[in-house]
Amino acid sequence: MTLRVAMIGYGFMGAAHSVGWRQAPRVFDLPDTVEMAVVVGRNSDAVARAAEQWGWAESATDWREVIARDDIDLVDIVTPGDSHAEIAIAALDAGKHVLCEKPLANSVEEAEAMAAAAERAAGNGVRAMVGFTYRRVPAVSLLQDLIARGTIGEVRQVRAAYRQDWLVDPSVPLGWRLQKEHAGSGALGDIGAHIVDMTQFVTGRRVTRVSGTVETIVARRPLLRERTGFAGSSTGELGEVTVDDVAIFTGRLDGGALVSFEATRFATGRKNALTIEVSGSDGALAFDLERLNELRYYDRNAPGELQGFTTILVTEPEHPYVSAWWPPGHMLGYEHGFSHQVVDFVTAIAHGTELDPTFDDGLAVQRVLAAVEASSANDSAWVAVEAAVPAHP
Repeated sequence: MTLRVAMIGYGFMGAAHSVGWRQAPRVFDLPDTVEMAVVVGRNSDAVARAAEQWGWAESATDWREVIARDDIDLVDIVTPGDSHAEIAIAALDAGKHVLCEKPLANSVEEAEAMAAAAERAAGNGVRAMVGFTYRRVPAVSLLQDLIARGTIGEVRQVRAAYRQDWLVDPSVPLGWRLQKEHAGSGALGDIGAHIVDMTQFVTGRRVTRVSGTVETIVARRPLLRERTGFAGSSTGELGEVTVDDVAIFTGRLDGGALVSFEATRFATGRKNALTIEVSGSDGALAFDLERLNELRYYDRNAPGELQGFTTILVTEPEHPYVSAWWPPGHMLGYEHGFSHQVVDFVTAIAHGTELDPTFDDGLAVQRVLAAVEASSANDSAWVAVEAAVPAHP
């Protein structure tokens, strides 16, 4: 069978997803053939250039027409969050499989509608997945495997942070990621969604309540002549930033463990520092995206002379996804997670196997984000996260 893919959007995530669609069939033995059929964007010249550069067979400017086509089987959504719900629901209702970038939506209500559409479509064999790609980093997959095996015992505390610094300069222009009507939220949704999902994924537990604060540090930024993106000349005028720059919050997992979360785009000197450390009764595990081929492990039961964190180089063929790539010690990079995402999605479609993260998983994250915003608006009071679907097994 051939899966003919349409990608809606062509920005930074479009480039990353294109690498995944292009590389996965060449490296992995996929059960179905993948065809990069069409990429869609509003600017006909720009999207045509993207199609040629990234290997899509054609380009188009109307996503509704593309979804209606009989020769499209799967829709990959990499647009800003304000269009996720409309595109995903239309695609699912049209019988297309859907991969949607995170966060799933800009609101809980939109995410609920998307999850309901995915449930309806599932009855007809149509699959939907949200793109929390960091689950597919081999070290993160291994971290989850080890916790599930009981390697560190009972999970007692988690520390998760995602720190960047690309907004420290107040002259950075007012792109769509800084406008609530397009992005939904700022650091909270853009990168905070990743650490919420990663915490729930690796521990197998849901965040049940939160207490937190979100803050906008630079309230006004230069306007661009082009409304979207970060390219283009400044108009000389300033526009209002309507999303948060920093989100710091505490969460409680359904197993009782306490979690500290930090999502910031003002951590001077930190470029893409996603870190998570899980402390258990018998040990601990720690991961840093800026050292993504490594996982650090502490065994509390080791003899005294062997106590201390050990670095596991996650490049052995026994490690998740790695056997398809290079010999041990030959590193993987950021882009490989997108290939692994394609492998898992195509395999689930072909064989009807378990799929994650589902739209229900994306909805669960959206409810946590909404609870953080509600807490911040109420002097950081504890807010219960609305009951979602069961935790990842």
